[in-house]
Amino acid sequence: MQISPSILSADFANLQDELEAIAQADWAHVDVMDNHFVPNLTLGLPVVESLLRVSPVPIDCHLMIEDPDRWAPPYAGAGAKSVTFHVEAAHDPKTLAREIRAQGARASMALKPGTPWEPYEELLPELDMVLVMTVEPGFGGQTFMADMMPKVAAVRQSVRRHGGEVWIQVDGGVSASTIEQCADAGADVFVAGSAVFNAEGAASNIARLRELVTGHTHP
Repeated sequence: MQISPSILSADFANLQDELEAIAQADWAHVDVMDNHFVPNLTLGLPVVESLLRVSPVPIDCHLMIEDPDRWAPPYAGAGAKSVTFHVEAAHDPKTLAREIRAQGARASMALKPGTPWEPYEELLPELDMVLVMTVEPGFGGQTFMADMMPKVAAVRQSVRRHGGEVWIQVDGGVSASTIEQCADAGADVFVAGSAVFNAEGAASNIARLRELVTGHTHP
């Protein structure tokens, strides 16, 4: 059970301090948005390269961008340990996943809420993680979509059938009140933004989220 705070909810003027505040997490989740695939613009490779130099935890890049076939491998090459592309935007997801792995990163495929899982099950051998979005991608602070839990469960069943060590990540509206539903459905990597970077303090929020899912086993 891994906690991956999303810096989309952090203070962008003080990102090094914000990363140090989440040193107890397993990952730092970095959302790259291009204002084409999603209606928001965040940051790109130069900023990620700067974050990689100072982050106390490995960086998980979630690329909400068009043409990830071209743009995703350089994030892996720069040192991101996990790179997630959206299957809706990828032209050749199998080749892309292999290129990400060849650069030394974990290859991950994301599904928007409206994208079914079943057509992509055959890609599992190429993947290290599947991200089931629990909000529409583009903005932080949205309401958790509990109706995505059957999709999480379906991915978990596929992983069990195929074997192998594939993580299942959830991203969007994950908080102390929703994280256990995600774990019960079969998720084991939890992206949390506003639930981590709030007034209570990131370290204590991470500890609280971790405590809630510790001991949960995959269904």
